[in-house]
Amino acid sequence: MSHDPNDLPPRPASASRCETTEIVLPGMTNGLGNLMGGHLLHMMDVCAAISAQRHSGQVCVTASVDSVDFRAPIRLGDVVVMASFVNRAFRTSMEVELEVWAENPRTGHRTKSNRAYYTFVAVGPDGPLPVPPVLPETPDETERYNGAARRRELRLVLAGRLALDDATNLMALLRDRRPTPES
Repeated sequence: MSHDPNDLPPRPASASRCETTEIVLPGMTNGLGNLMGGHLLHMMDVCAAISAQRHSGQVCVTASVDSVDFRAPIRLGDVVVMASFVNRAFRTSMEVELEVWAENPRTGHRTKSNRAYYTFVAVGPDGPLPVPPVLPETPDETERYNGAARRRELRLVLAGRLALDDATNLMALLRDRRPTPES
């Protein structure tokens, strides 16, 4: 296999999509009758890993998870609906976005419950492997693709692995949002 990701053909963002569902049973809940956060995080990690592996065609491991938002509880008897997709691939890593809804099985009504961004790395016996680029095909996928570059730079800046001045995508966003003096 080539070690240059530029040699790999791009894969459509849609090819990485994973949607999974599971019903919340009594053993999965806390004392309030809500799905335990740790159980949900496990389910989210599995769904996101499937997206990363579909995109890369390799075994993938979780490198980081950030921006996990718990917006609404998921209750006993609800159906957990998760959807994940690769937003962008870098040399050996990929940003996977995951959204979670609680679905009332009687009414079919869905409530957005969670969202998270995962970073996965494709690995082989000798370490990280290159992954193919993502080919966004819709305006929404293009927006997610561009946002992934900014989020990656922010992660690297916060980890001390990239100087803020070198975070060109992030700096461009900040410049575009800078207030202008009144005339």
